[in-house]
Amino acid sequence: MTFAIVVGKFYEDLAARLVAGAQGAFAEAGVGSAEVFEVPGAYELPPAASYLADSGRYAGVACLGAVIRGETSHYDYVCNEAARGIMDVQLRTGVPCAFGVLTVENMDQALARTGGGKRDQGAHAAEAVLSLARLRAALVG
Repeated sequence: MTFAIVVGKFYEDLAARLVAGAQGAFAEAGVGSAEVFEVPGAYELPPAASYLADSGRYAGVACLGAVIRGETSHYDYVCNEAARGIMDVQLRTGVPCAFGVLTVENMDQALARTGGGKRDQGAHAAEAVLSLARLRAALVG
């Protein structure tokens, strides 16, 4: 099985940490590394996931990024639409697409969720994609 990672680069340092966590989980699972695609931010994750899922080249897509609450309601719109869009892609295509987007209040919370260990959102997204891809493969044959 081949996997993809699509990552919002708005917070470049966090994006790199999320990708590293996901790549580590894919490698640990024995599927090698995933192909990485970059988009500007979390809002662009759903269309990118759709392009990747529709390509037929990937058994799953880990969608990674970060949205940190600011002073306006922009945070709520971006988080909600990114989550809804990613779910829509996987329900429409049947290709697992994990929501590995940090939705946090501040940079400290984001760093705590990208530093490895049991709170590594990148790794968790890859693990979710792997689990669903295996389930799908077992059921589809």
